[in-house]
Amino acid sequence: MLSERFNIFGGLFDIERTGGGWSVLSVGNDGKRLPAHFVIPEFVADDELEQFLFDLFHEQAAYKKGGIFRVQR
Repeated sequence: MLSERFNIFGGLFDIERTGGGWSVLSVGNDGKRLPAHFVIPEFVADDELEQFLFDLFHEQAAYKKGGIFRVQR
């Protein structure tokens, strides 16, 4: 199972490959994880995650600092 943490324009999200699909959890400042309010289609490959996330959230780039990148845990 692939499990990675991403910083998406300042927000932290844990993204895990579960079977054929993806599970996306939002990580709060207290470390608690809750279901995120977006879905990653199962056809998105592991190496396409960053591009998919950028395509999904690119409008936020206009008014938020940062970008989309993987975070070491």
